[in-house]
Amino acid sequence: MEKVIIVGSGCAGLTAAIYAARANLNPLVLEGREPGGQLSTTTLVENFPGFPEGIDGPQLILNMHKQAENFGTRFSYAEVTDFEPRNNHIRVKADDEWIETRALIVASGASARWLQLENEEKLVGHGLTSCATCDGAFYKNVPVCVIGGGDSAAEESLFLTRFASKVYLIHRRDKLRASKIMADRVLANKKIEPIWNTVVTKYIPDEKGEMRAVRLRNVQTNEERELPVACVFVAIGHDPNTKAYQGKLETDPDGYLIARHMAESKHPGVFIAGDVADRVYKQAVTAAGSGCAAAMEAEKYLSALSA
Repeated sequence: MEKVIIVGSGCAGLTAAIYAARANLNPLVLEGREPGGQLSTTTLVENFPGFPEGIDGPQLILNMHKQAENFGTRFSYAEVTDFEPRNNHIRVKADDEWIETRALIVASGASARWLQLENEEKLVGHGLTSCATCDGAFYKNVPVCVIGGGDSAAEESLFLTRFASKVYLIHRRDKLRASKIMADRVLANKKIEPIWNTVVTKYIPDEKGEMRAVRLRNVQTNEERELPVACVFVAIGHDPNTKAYQGKLETDPDGYLIARHMAESKHPGVFIAGDVADRVYKQAVTAAGSGCAAAMEAEKYLSALSA
């Protein structure tokens, strides 16, 4: 019987691990198939406090991993596929093996949706990203494009006007799905040029492997053309990694877990942290903060059990 299991090894899971390990809870982190979460695919992170010159995303994750390990955290690459809350403990199924624990912290994150085009994985961090807040400042005075038509795409486009010389907003329909106020702001901004009824069919890198342009196709005329851009911001949504918890923990209509009082679930002993419940901020620092809260709540819960 474990004291606490943490599912996920991004900022939220690793911060929870640091706090839980320092509380002598000997946590077990189940890292899953993509250790490190979204930060492991990011290049320079300039907005995480404490690093005046910035830090590479993978290095930040390695630092957190080592810090958690130094305090006694154990790690396994096992992936959680099922979950059963019991009266006085919780069971999780990891790589076909059931493991029992007194407390569980779900920090399994959310995965950005991509276009599934050729060379997509190679270009992430080299002119292809899903986070304007993270990467927008690297693209000053150059043209960029945003793909999408909802509020996220509108927000990303408006944010990017602070840096880019031009922001092309590429949408497959002839009007935005964003809320009226967001759509009005986008259409009123002279730096943003909507490209309607259009999809991206190919990323075109330069000889160094950095984004140079995208190939566009008009869905009505099938006409194709090339659009030079230094970066592509994909804003077609995120999918929370909550498959194992569907029907067992509370979720919103899009599958994000619902956390009460920042970190609590409806089941005693089950706590929630990071992007798996955050559909608004999705930042490393907010994920870390919620990981801290979840670990402190888990420690409080376990202390009450043994009292």
